[in-house]
Amino acid sequence: MIIAAIVWLSLTPSPPQPPKLLNWDKMQHLVAYGSAAFWFGSVFKRHILWPMFLVALGIALEFLQDLGGVRTLEVADMIANSLGVAVGWWGSASPAGRWMAWLEGKLLGHGGT
Repeated sequence: MIIAAIVWLSLTPSPPQPPKLLNWDKMQHLVAYGSAAFWFGSVFKRHILWPMFLVALGIALEFLQDLGGVRTLEVADMIANSLGVAVGWWGSASPAGRWMAWLEGKLLGHGGT
């Protein structure tokens, strides 16, 4: 679901605008990709393919935005996406990441890891 939200927010011509307090574009990119990397790294087996996929997704979506003619490609957005992936992936190895895996297991009835 988080990947679908990122794709939609990246490609929709007029995405919803956050409250002014949160209206710093690069931070939104960092938080979105950081959240995805944190979740994937916490809940699934840690493997380098997850962060590589997320970085590639961020780059591909920027190019697709440019092709759409309404939004533009920004290298700074690609960098913010990639930094978000790095921060989220790092955080998933922390106690918070283990807590996320436990919570996911409880919510899905797996008993956690």
